[in-house]
Amino acid sequence: MTTDIELITAGQMHRYYSRQVVVGDGRRPARTPLAKAQEEAGVPAGRWMGRGLPALGLAAGDVVTETQLRNLFGEKGRHPHADLIEADQLAAGKSPKAAWKAGALGRRVKVTGADFVFRPQPTIYLLWALGDDETRQVIEAAHERAIERVLEWIEDQVAVIRFGKDGVYQVRPPGGLVAARFRHHEARSGMPLLHDHLMLSVKGQRPGGKWGSVHSEVLFENTVAASSLYNEIVMAEVCEALGLASEPRTVTAGRRPVMEIAGVPHELIRWTSRRSDQIAACLADLEHEYVTAVDDDGNLKFAAEVSEQARAKLNRIAAKMTRPPKQQTRPLAQLRAWWKTSAILTSGVAADVINSLLEHARAAAAAIRARVAAVVDVALAAVDVTAMVFVMNKDGFFHRRHLLAEARRHLALVLRGRRREPGLDEEIVDAAIATHCLDISEPKTLRGHMPAYRFYTARWPLTDPPTRRRPPDAEPDPSPRPPAGPSDPDTTRLPLEPGEWDIPRVPLLYDRAVIASTVLSARLRAARRTGRALYDDVVAHQQAAMPEQLLIPFPDTDEDADSEPRSALDMAALRALKESRTDVEALDFTAERLRHLQDAFTVAADRARATMDRYADLEDTGGPHPVREDDQRAHQPHQPGSGQSPGAHR
Repeated sequence: MTTDIELITAGQMHRYYSRQVVVGDGRRPARTPLAKAQEEAGVPAGRWMGRGLPALGLAAGDVVTETQLRNLFGEKGRHPHADLIEADQLAAGKSPKAAWKAGALGRRVKVTGADFVFRPQPTIYLLWALGDDETRQVIEAAHERAIERVLEWIEDQVAVIRFGKDGVYQVRPPGGLVAARFRHHEARSGMPLLHDHLMLSVKGQRPGGKWGSVHSEVLFENTVAASSLYNEIVMAEVCEALGLASEPRTVTAGRRPVMEIAGVPHELIRWTSRRSDQIAACLADLEHEYVTAVDDDGNLKFAAEVSEQARAKLNRIAAKMTRPPKQQTRPLAQLRAWWKTSAILTSGVAADVINSLLEHARAAAAAIRARVAAVVDVALAAVDVTAMVFVMNKDGFFHRRHLLAEARRHLALVLRGRRREPGLDEEIVDAAIATHCLDISEPKTLRGHMPAYRFYTARWPLTDPPTRRRPPDAEPDPSPRPPAGPSDPDTTRLPLEPGEWDIPRVPLLYDRAVIASTVLSARLRAARRTGRALYDDVVAHQQAAMPEQLLIPFPDTDEDADSEPRSALDMAALRALKESRTDVEALDFTAERLRHLQDAFTVAADRARATMDRYADLEDTGGPHPVREDDQRAHQPHQPGSGQSPGAHR
C-alpha cells in the first residue's frame, strides 16, 4: 500500500505533530513560530482541504496556522477560531462556560483526527526527484489532485457519523469534512520520498446541523480501497500529463505485481531502498525467533511456518526496530542536487540515463501505447476481481470494499496509465456482486443491514491449498524448505551456509489466486457452448489485458474430440488481435511459442498439485520441529497477535 493511516489524539497532537510533522518531519526548535520553522526547514506551509471548510469560516487552500491546528486537533475537537469566538462571547457579557461552549464543535473527543500519509509509486517520485523543475511541478500537481479525489470519495462514500444509543444511527456528513495537508520531501534515510500528511478531522455536521464525530473504524476499514484509488489516479494523472505508460513489475516472487512507470530502471528503486535492506535483515531474525520459540514444556509456541498475516505484523515490528532518528530538513533544491549526484555515483545506472530519465520513460511508453489498447470488459473484470478477492481473503469471505479495492487494481493493470470513466470501478463491483457473489450475511444489528457490511463469498467452489498449522508434536520435515510453488524456478536449491537458518513459509496467497484464475478460465472456455461470439470476446480481452503470467491456454474439451483439431488458444482471435495491434504479447506469438507456453503452464499446474498434496500431508506427521541450541533465548519472543502491541518492540 502507498497510503497509511494513524489516529491523532489530543495529547499526541502537541507532542508529535506540532513539533515534527508540520515542519517536514524535522525537529522544530522550541518557541519557534510555525511559519518561520517551515521556512527554515524548506517545506511549504500546510493547506486546508475539504468541503466542510465553509462551515468553519475557512476556504480551500488557506494556510494552516498553529492556533487553528491546536484548537481543532489538540483541544479535543474545538472550532479552529475558538479563541476569537470565545473572546467575542466574553465581550458580549456571556459567562466563561457559555463562551467556551460557543467555541466547541459538539462533544469533546479524545481521538481528534486521522493522519493519512499518501506517497506515489517509487518510479513516480524518482522522476520527481531526478527530473527538471517542470516535471517536478507536473508530478506534484498530479499528486495533489489524487489526494483531493480520495478525500472526496471518503466524504461521499466512507465517512459516517454515529448518533443515538450505542451509535445505532449512521449518516454521511452532508457538508463534507475538513483536513489539513502538509508536504514532505524525503524519507528518514535521506532518500527522495514525496509524500503528504493529510490530517483529517473527525468533526462533521449531521443533517440537522449538530456537530458529531466520524466513526474512525470505517476509515481504517477502507484504507486499502483508498490506497488503490490514490495509486490508480496519481499514475493516470502523471502518465497523461507527461506522455508515459505504466507496466506491471514483480517485486517479490509469489506476490502480486505492482504498477510502475515503464522505462525507469529498477536499479534506481534499489538505490532508494536502503531502509528496505535493514528491515529485511531484522525481519529474518524475527521470523527465526517466531518459528523456533518454545514454551516451558518444549513445544513450539507459535506456528512452524510463517504465514502471510504473521509476516506482515513482524514486518511492522522490524520497521519500528530499525527506524533511524529524524534528520534535519533541508531545502528541496539542495536535496535534488544531492540526490542526482548520489544516483549517478552509487546506483549503477549510467549518467546519461539518469540525466534523460523522462525521455527514456517516454520511449518505453510509446512502444506500449502502440501495442496495447485500453479495453475494459466489465464482465471479465468482474470475474477476475471476484476470483482474486475470494482466494486472497480468509475463508473466502469478503465485503464490498474488498471488491472495490481489487477493481481499482484491475483497472490500473488494464489501462496502463490511462484515465478511466468515473464510476467504472463501482460498475465492476456491482457486476461482480450481482453475477458471481453470494450474500451470506446474517445481520443481527442495524449496521449489519448496511450495504457496506454485507458479507459475501464466491458462487463457485475452487480447490484451495490448505494452510494448516503444524501440530506442536509433529515429526520433523525431512526437507525443511517449503515445496516449490507454481512460480518457482525448476532449479536445485543451494545448501545453506554455516550459521544460516531456513524460514519455512506457507504458500503465498497470490500464487493460489493465480491457480484460481486458471480454474475460472477453464470454465469460461466451457461457456462457449452457449455462445461462440461471447467466448471469442472473452479470449480476445484476456489476451489483450492480462499480464504474461495470466495468458494461460485453455485445454480442449471433450466435445471437440470429433471436430476439427484446433490450437489450445483461439487462433482466430489471436490473428484478429495481431491485425488490430491490441495485444502486447501476441504480436510476436507463433504456433510453436504457443505450444511451448501451454507445456510450461501444464508443468506449473502439476507442480501446484504436488504442493497442495505435500501441505495436506502435514497433518499426518508427528514430533517436534528441530531447533538450534542457541535458539533457547533468555527471553521469549512476543507473538504479534491481537493481545500484543507492536510498540512493545520499540
